[in-house]
Amino acid sequence: MKLIVGLGNPGREYENTRHNVGFDIVDIFAKENGFNPFKEKFQGLITEKMIDGEKVILLKPQTYMNLSGNSLVQVVKFYKIDVANDLIVIYDDMDLPLGKLRVKMNGSAGGHNGIKSIISHIGQDFMRAKCGIGKAKNKDENINFVLGRFTKEESEVVEPMFNTVLSLLNDVLKNTQTDRLMQKYNKK
Repeated sequence: MKLIVGLGNPGREYENTRHNVGFDIVDIFAKENGFNPFKEKFQGLITEKMIDGEKVILLKPQTYMNLSGNSLVQVVKFYKIDVANDLIVIYDDMDLPLGKLRVKMNGSAGGHNGIKSIISHIGQDFMRAKCGIGKAKNKDENINFVLGRFTKEESEVVEPMFNTVLSLLNDVLKNTQTDRLMQKYNKK
């Protein structure tokens, strides 16, 4: 069983913002793999499907970013997910250059409130796909920056990253070892 979680904020005003890259990637993955429509459950939107004999669960917490762990922990407990081996969380990272992907196993939240919430509920031993969204020109603009949308030029840089994350998810479903995933995807 695998649990793939995309982080973001619910509501139309947050659609396609930098902070919602996790939601966007999970939506693309769901569409490409023929998942049923998402349903409201566990304070999130959830869908599941059997892929190559393994149950794959997709989750988009609807608790707003800062409380993402509230939704995720319910799913982990209900499905008895082994978080160290069967969970991957996809989210935006301002500390990475635009379009850069970094796969990481465990560690701190790095200032990301959604990850901080998840760590407070399940600990830090889980895989992350950190998606680089770039940085605001000055710190005072960080909130507006993450809640803003990508420009056309930025979208051209971000789209290949989305495709790389989709490739990563397919490798995760093949049970590729974490260290091999990091070697493969952290080079790009």
